[in-house]
Amino acid sequence: MRPVVVNAALTGMVPMRSDSPCVPITPREIGLDVERVVAAGASIVHLHARDDDGAPTWRRERYAEILDEVRSRCPEVIVCVSTSGRNFPDLERRADVLGLDGDLKPDMASLTLGSLNFPRQASVNEPAVIRGLAERMAERGIVPELEAFDLGMLDYARYLIERDVLRPPFYVNVLLGSLGTLAASPLNLALCVQSLPADAVWAATGIGRFQLEVNGLALAMGGGVRVGLEDNLWLDEERTELATNEALVERAVGIATALGRTIASPRDVRAELGLGELSPA
Repeated sequence: MRPVVVNAALTGMVPMRSDSPCVPITPREIGLDVERVVAAGASIVHLHARDDDGAPTWRRERYAEILDEVRSRCPEVIVCVSTSGRNFPDLERRADVLGLDGDLKPDMASLTLGSLNFPRQASVNEPAVIRGLAERMAERGIVPELEAFDLGMLDYARYLIERDVLRPPFYVNVLLGSLGTLAASPLNLALCVQSLPADAVWAATGIGRFQLEVNGLALAMGGGVRVGLEDNLWLDEERTELATNEALVERAVGIATALGRTIASPRDVRAELGLGELSPA
């Protein structure tokens, strides 16, 4: 089995301070949380930008502030920025962050492989936008973090691979259990893993109360995990104890260790995904 890749999704676009005081919003808060999760075992951090009032933003300038904080604290960590279509369906706003250069250039960027319904809104990902984002990532040397919420999205990944729009190395996050998408079950995760591109590095998570269950299944199946407050605000199913990003990473690492799995370092993952040398301190 490959070493476990732990991907920490720290902030997302939905959780607000009113939902949990643990959600990092400002660049400094995100930087401090990155420091904690990397020390706990994360090798990839999946980052969304927020304005000062907590609202999601696509603006490159805000991402630049976040990446500056992250790189200064954890130059070795793999930084994945969001190009989410949940609030911003058009290509130009979603691709703005891909234009960052130098030390602020992201290593990876999310690429959701189809449109989907979340419980209260749609995330629209038109074929032309998916292709446009993939092409811009390829031009910039940014590895896509392929996000699949359903089996059809993995079929679409194969379609894009056959047409040379997506090229190896492949990293895939399988996300199960959000209302309106594929349910969190062992069978569904197994079917998704069976449908992955050849030699893909993969991780899985469950949304909300399903996070722990899907993380455990993924670890037993030889995969990695995605954890974090973007997907789950609680440590327990009864919602009595608020989670932190650090605690969610520590829990996943503990399960992996109990299963005899080793934890991938950022250097390990950089080598496997062809991301090159560590960023300068």
